[in-house]
Amino acid sequence: MTKFTAASQAPVVLLVAVLILLACYAVGTTRRNRSMGNGSVAHAAVKTGHGLARTSNALNPGTQTDVASFAAGCFWGVEQDFRSTPGVIATAVGYAGGHTTEPAYKQVCTDATGHAEAVQVEYDPAVISYDKLLDVFWSLHDPTTLNRQGPDYGSQYRSAIFYHTPEQKAAAEASKARLDQSGKLARPIVTEIVPADHFWFAEDYHQQYSEKRGIAGCRVH
Repeated sequence: MTKFTAASQAPVVLLVAVLILLACYAVGTTRRNRSMGNGSVAHAAVKTGHGLARTSNALNPGTQTDVASFAAGCFWGVEQDFRSTPGVIATAVGYAGGHTTEPAYKQVCTDATGHAEAVQVEYDPAVISYDKLLDVFWSLHDPTTLNRQGPDYGSQYRSAIFYHTPEQKAAAEASKARLDQSGKLARPIVTEIVPADHFWFAEDYHQQYSEKRGIAGCRVH
């Protein structure tokens, strides 16, 4: 019978310890990378493994891009419309503006986490300006209904612009004022204009949902 001594078992113990440490690191990295602040959508997609497909309007990989964040009701259709906008490089749907960490879809649906269904847009400012993205945003929903879009209601469906820079804040406020004063809307705009904080990626099946299912716009979910 082979006799195992403490010395002979040491390599095995060391190997097990290393594997445990690697597993813990992987779990911690996954948790950390589910959140996203003011960084690039494409960069975050690589880190989280969410597989954010480039749009049909994608340009060269070396293109200098900016990021914008919006909430306009159900994020399925909103993402689809932004993805079809020339100059948009990549998109992601997720949860923004809340007060809990790592929210899941079912939690957000309870209207208790404070998050809005949101879309982050990576775009080429040489092709489309932030002001033009704001025009797209206003056209996608009714910004005069508080915490509601069509059949969907609750604060998770609120209208919001999450600005990443002082310039975006100024542009959003000016755009909102122009639309409010234009007389095109029957009621005042209730859209929030607030700083972008953490953006939590929605579950994989929500990403590019409309494209994957070949549907137009949003469906009650």
